[in-house]
Amino acid sequence: MRLFMVLLAGSVQAFGAEPFLESELLFPPQPKHVHSSTVAQCPNGDFIAAWFQGSGERQSMDVEIWGARRRAGEKAWSAPFPMADTPNLPDCNPVLFMDPKGELWLFWIAVPAERWEDSLLRLRRSRDYTGDGPPVWHWQDLIIFDPGERFVEAAAAGFAELERRYPEPPPRMKWFLKRDGPRILKEAKDLSLRQRGWMTRCRPEVLPSGRILLPLYSDGYLFGLMAISDDGGGSWRPGAPMTGAALNQPSLARKKDGTLVAYLREEDELLRRILRSESKDDGETWTVAEPTEFPNPNASVEVLTLRDGRWVLAYNDSETERDSLVLALSDDEGETWKWSRYLERDKGGSFHYPFMIQGADGLVNVVYTHNPSDGSGRSIKHAALNPEWIMAGDDH
Repeated sequence: MRLFMVLLAGSVQAFGAEPFLESELLFPPQPKHVHSSTVAQCPNGDFIAAWFQGSGERQSMDVEIWGARRRAGEKAWSAPFPMADTPNLPDCNPVLFMDPKGELWLFWIAVPAERWEDSLLRLRRSRDYTGDGPPVWHWQDLIIFDPGERFVEAAAAGFAELERRYPEPPPRMKWFLKRDGPRILKEAKDLSLRQRGWMTRCRPEVLPSGRILLPLYSDGYLFGLMAISDDGGGSWRPGAPMTGAALNQPSLARKKDGTLVAYLREEDELLRRILRSESKDDGETWTVAEPTEFPNPNASVEVLTLRDGRWVLAYNDSETERDSLVLALSDDEGETWKWSRYLERDKGGSFHYPFMIQGADGLVNVVYTHNPSDGSGRSIKHAALNPEWIMAGDDH
């Protein structure tokens, strides 16, 4: 199934001039649960996407990681193929990453005991990924670490800051501070609990130093955290957690001065806003997250720094629903967002969990869960567009 659209007159090859959008489903709509997609571009120009698929999520043993490939210059995706399956456990939240050396990584989680809090963080690596079907994996491992005592200290400081900010908290915030605060602070001291349950969702970031940051989150602690590698992925260690009002799934942008900015999902619908945190030390420590002006219906968000310095933010612009997906564009590193446009809008549908990369041709590539209101079924959708398409705005 293919949807192709070029807005305004002019050559579609002039990606930097005329607004451009093309989009397509990766596979025909189906009744199975397909979700949490990811995409990477290979050095030869091919795209590889992945998602999880099955009868449910953490409670469904048939959930596996599946993938598909779109050859450079072609318009259609290959038939789906299996990418990862941990026997007798659900596999969820894949993240594909093409490292600076041209090696393809797959990060994902396997979920024991039907509990997100027990998730195992897994990875595979491949140098042979251009053939038909799945990549040939040459390495597989687990990422295991202990966030240490600074995890306990950051947790306490985070809740202290929330109490300072909200001396008379609204009802849901009051309940969170009263119910979850003491539990989280107690469990932060538990060595076994804080060593597991760290989950993937958003795109890794490679810093100019070569440091790799893998954004992680915990549904037990409701914190974000960076897995940090300073040796090209040979080893990983944790940074200090991102704390705040029930946050998870951090997505990263980087300012010209080196400041990292994380945009985060707000989990417990306390503020119903996208949250924002900053790091001045390459992801080691983070400010206590604050709400932005953007609504959030307890759904994943994604931000992308373009090579020209502009930022793109993908999010659901509702406090309660996921039936519209918006792209916003900033030319001042997130201080303002002057342009926005709906990528999807269908009352009763569900379009969510965006994942973005910038292609070699400069286009923004977005993949996301696609479940329209007509009941035709679920798929993963890919869209390629230029910033000018966002700047052109909606017709209404």
